[in-house]
Amino acid sequence: MRVMIAEDSALLREGIAALLREQGIEVAAAVGDADALLRALSDQRPDVCVVDVRMPPTFVDEGLRAALTIRSSWPDVGVLVLSQYVEERYALDLIGNTESLGTAGVGYLLKDRVSEVEEFVDALARVHRGETVLDSEVVKQLLARSRKQNPLATLSARERQVLAVMAEGRSNAGIAAELVIGAAAVEKHIRNVFTKLGLPAEDGDNRRVLAVLHYLGVSE
Repeated sequence: MRVMIAEDSALLREGIAALLREQGIEVAAAVGDADALLRALSDQRPDVCVVDVRMPPTFVDEGLRAALTIRSSWPDVGVLVLSQYVEERYALDLIGNTESLGTAGVGYLLKDRVSEVEEFVDALARVHRGETVLDSEVVKQLLARSRKQNPLATLSARERQVLAVMAEGRSNAGIAAELVIGAAAVEKHIRNVFTKLGLPAEDGDNRRVLAVLHYLGVSE
């Protein structure tokens, strides 16, 4: 596997290069900015590029934009983006058009993972094989945001069943009969539904209506 590195910190850049060489991985080039990376790519084709998100001159998203350029212009080159912090927008931009931007692998890792040599090298190998690799912290934040935006995703299968029957206008007794469960279980599931959908007790009987509106997708 041949790897090209783009990282503005000389210390980290050379550290990654040394780490990869110790693992028997060829380092095709190690550069300090996005423009140098794209120029180097014009001369040779690595298997994977390791790219820092923030690089000169503005240190905003030069690396990410270079990664997207690589995905579109060199679709056979994998890209593993490194970031100091979890930046969901960058992760989504990178993996959002995977199907339309080529068949090579793509990854997004926190820089802390570089020190975990086996994990880092495994991520490179997976990107080389054409897989998509996301840092576990990125996955956690994306899932948390998804659940916040769609509280129904937090419901268990049974809670969704209870809510579905509730949406048909059934009473607690009717729900129990439909799902063949006890009245106490129905009450417990309904309390969980209200809690997970963020419907406080002061909403009173309206909580059933609000829960059904969530289920039907017509609530804000």
